[in-house]
Amino acid sequence: MRRELWFGFSLMAIILAATAIFMPWSTMTNGHLGLLMLSLVVVAIMLGFPTAFTLMGMGVMFAWFSYRSVDPSTAGARVLDLMVQRAYAVMSNDVLIAIPLFVFMGYLVERAALIEKLFRSLHLAMARVPGSLAVATIVTCAIFATATGIVGAVVTLMGLLALPAMLKAGYSPKIAAGAITAGGCLGILIPPSVLLIVYGATAGVSVVQLYAGAFFPGLMLAALYVGYVILIAKLKPDLMPPLAMSERQVALPPVAQALRSRGNNAFAGLWRGLAGGAERGAVMKQLLVTLLPALFVALVLALVWRAATAPVAQEATGVVEMGSSGGASESTDSGGLAEPKAEEGGLAEPKEESTGLAEPPKEDETDAKKEGKAEASAAGLAEPGAVAKTPAKAETAAPAGASDKPAEEAGERGETPTWFLGLAAGCALFLLAVYALWTWERLEIFKMLLGSFFPLALLILAVLGSIVFGLSTPTEAAAVGAFGGFLLAIAYRYLEHRRAGAGAGGATVREVGGILKDSSFLTAKTSAMVCWLFVGSSIFSASFALLGGQELVEKWVLSLGLTPLQFMILAQFIIFILGWPLEWTEIIVIFMPIFIPLLPKFGIDPLFFGLLVALNLQTAFLSPPVAMAAFYLKGVAPPHVTLNQIFAGMMPFMGIQVIALVLLYVFPEIGLWLPQTLYNR
Repeated sequence: MRRELWFGFSLMAIILAATAIFMPWSTMTNGHLGLLMLSLVVVAIMLGFPTAFTLMGMGVMFAWFSYRSVDPSTAGARVLDLMVQRAYAVMSNDVLIAIPLFVFMGYLVERAALIEKLFRSLHLAMARVPGSLAVATIVTCAIFATATGIVGAVVTLMGLLALPAMLKAGYSPKIAAGAITAGGCLGILIPPSVLLIVYGATAGVSVVQLYAGAFFPGLMLAALYVGYVILIAKLKPDLMPPLAMSERQVALPPVAQALRSRGNNAFAGLWRGLAGGAERGAVMKQLLVTLLPALFVALVLALVWRAATAPVAQEATGVVEMGSSGGASESTDSGGLAEPKAEEGGLAEPKEESTGLAEPPKEDETDAKKEGKAEASAAGLAEPGAVAKTPAKAETAAPAGASDKPAEEAGERGETPTWFLGLAAGCALFLLAVYALWTWERLEIFKMLLGSFFPLALLILAVLGSIVFGLSTPTEAAAVGAFGGFLLAIAYRYLEHRRAGAGAGGATVREVGGILKDSSFLTAKTSAMVCWLFVGSSIFSASFALLGGQELVEKWVLSLGLTPLQFMILAQFIIFILGWPLEWTEIIVIFMPIFIPLLPKFGIDPLFFGLLVALNLQTAFLSPPVAMAAFYLKGVAPPHVTLNQIFAGMMPFMGIQVIALVLLYVFPEIGLWLPQTLYNR
């Protein structure tokens, strides 16, 4: 019997034995029935029963037990009502519409052969980096993850592209397998992750904020992977030999071959080519491509300068004449700076009848105090506890003359800061170094990167940028992304057939039709699985709550007297252990409804908890014996690459995931800074 089967059966035996020993069979309550249902569901899923229908069946059966304990005559009807209500609640959840659209976009990008060109160009661009093939694999996976959250598709595709190339170059099978499986699992965390959509719908957290929060942790994890590969390549170069010179050769176009005789620097050679000796139109095209980095840097510097020198908006002070009808109370109602009212909880002068401990202030002292407070308010100050807000009405705003500058000068830009001049000088030096090293081969590699990465980058920016900056909902952005993926598939296949010869239009139509058919079928298959999972988990969660299992778990956890840190460690450890026998979908839909109600008790932000869970669940695909990424890779790997080698290669990357989890907890700003900045959380 295989080792993973022994592990699975042993784990099931432990669960059943613990249930049999610790369950109070003689004094069993409905809450204990809920815990029994939970253990039986885990065992049934490990035995291979379909997750969605196992959850649904267990939920219906134990819900009937719960209703029967109250009123046996109506138990059947109430269970049927529960099924209909929970299924309708899932169907009416608008957030879930984004899942099939993002999945469809991912399958289109995968089957249009975009990633093959991207991997080839990154491979050549990073030829001088230690472990260049493994680094290019991880970077390609990170980019592909932003176009699709389908882990199996990424691991399978990179197993077909990168694994043969790395083995041919003399890479260790363990390192190659670890880089592919770890990089392919980045789609769990990096937006547009399907996991984040499922968690957001389960926990009631904004998917937009989850996407913004997961961006930097995903980049951090990818950077840790790359750093580990480079370090191992430096320490043990025999595991990842450098590329042979023959692998670094790039075919040059005729224009480059003609101008290369004048010098190996492409930038200088193209300027000389404008003077004559070559076709001017072709030289102009090459020169425009060469100038793109400089134009991009200039555009970024212009945007930074515009933001740094933007005129500072003068905050209205809301100054009013003392004793007029627009006094303190009116300015407070309109949001201006004023003394807070006593009944609103702010600091106020004590009234005589409220304390009786102080002599009421005299009339002239009161007027003096009020006048002083009005002057302080006019200067932008307030008493402690007062809240400064922007006036809601135009009548309370300060006149334009309140500013020291005239009205016509109020929109003038500020002086250029010194740090911007330093940044501009650094960018200029960077561009000089780039163009000094701009050989003809590097120009061709840049053109390959431009053709493979730039269209995909535009699609990613259009989808994720519109979500993160609030221009569209995830569902709308997913629809745009699916349409953009369809257009990219048409464009790439047309250009490929056009280079091959005549008949590009007809061949493109036939091939894109096949891509569309396969992508639609796979999308329907994946979406159906996710939707049935939600229906089953909704019925299961409702049954668990009806039996009182949630209350029992909550009382037990609170009775332990855990601190927030201890609870967080316990929760993440449980999720880490659950990642061995279960997949992330099962962990999210079964166990998150148990953890989420406990978060307010410990003052934990559900958004931050979700980021930790998403980072932790990377292990669900890398932890043996049920490491799905390993089986995806084994399905396309050569026969001599064994499953044990793949497992051994994944272990260091699992350790890196644990390090990233600790870093995110110790420095929560990694995940929370962007949502706080964009959405004022």
